[in-house]
Amino acid sequence: MNDLPADRPRRPRQLSVDDFVAGVRAGDRAILARAITLVESESRQHEAQAQAVLQQLLPFTGRAKRVGITGVPGVGKSTFIESLGCQLIERGLKLAVLTIDPTSSRTGGSILGDKTRMERLCQLPAAFIRPSPSGLSLGGVARRTRETMLLCEAAGFDTILVETVGVGQTEIALRSMVDFFLLLLLPGAGDELQGIKKGIVEMADLVAINKADGENRPRAELARQDQASALHYLQPATAEWPTEVRLCAGLTGEGIPEILERIETFYATLEPRGVIAQRRQEQALTWLSDLIQDELKRQFYHDHRVQALLPVIQRALLRGEITAVRAAAALLAAPAGAGPNPTQAYDQQN
Repeated sequence: MNDLPADRPRRPRQLSVDDFVAGVRAGDRAILARAITLVESESRQHEAQAQAVLQQLLPFTGRAKRVGITGVPGVGKSTFIESLGCQLIERGLKLAVLTIDPTSSRTGGSILGDKTRMERLCQLPAAFIRPSPSGLSLGGVARRTRETMLLCEAAGFDTILVETVGVGQTEIALRSMVDFFLLLLLPGAGDELQGIKKGIVEMADLVAINKADGENRPRAELARQDQASALHYLQPATAEWPTEVRLCAGLTGEGIPEILERIETFYATLEPRGVIAQRRQEQALTWLSDLIQDELKRQFYHDHRVQALLPVIQRALLRGEITAVRAAAALLAAPAGAGPNPTQAYDQQN
């Protein structure tokens, strides 16, 4: 008898490329979630299937607004996004929120708790929230965030919000995949406390001082004036678009409609001029370059000659027998043909 016991969970059936494509196009949330899991997989077999799915879905992508949101932990990103998202949905739009949770460098685990922090939003049928671990990628952006965005666009979402782990110079990773970049700051906290650097502010299309309600209002207004003065001396992140500083309170919703209007004005002003299309073309080329570098690095460290020579070179470097430059040169030469005994090639150089 082949029937499974009643209390034994059934494994989900394997989906073909056509199943994934049809499910995503139909807006099936379960299949969309499985497709995202597929593109996030480290398996080479899964990667081949994921790329086949993305290739078929490519004609249905590119129509959503892509908005990145960043700020230090504690600035209230999740509450802000929930308030902003609810107002978007009230306007009849479909929203996908991609939240990137920090991954522990020691255990490799992550919290993935944004659905609990956006309780109201995740109950709305027009919202899709997907938490993903950041892994070791720069800028707190998950390795496959770009492909996840394409899947969500193919599923018919009008707006995609991407929330990153925190603030640092590597937030350029997020800037390189969104149209509009929003930076959240706290009232009454100096740049040193918030970890804000000039490079981050230069990338922002809008700066918002969050938690600007109640007793925080006077401090928030001072922070707004300070940031506005600083922006006066910086080049705008987007040509023909002045970066403004606004006040808001994600918890109460104050200032959120004005921020939403600012984002809408950004697209209404720059999309007809081709600015958004040009930015996306430049981002596609950046993405290609990043993927090539990642693959070359993977192939290099997986080469058996490099694997054999690496510990030898490392020991020589630590003993002070070779400079780091010569060590790197010896390793880079290994895949080009160091012979069956790669250590011999190193010995010949020395």
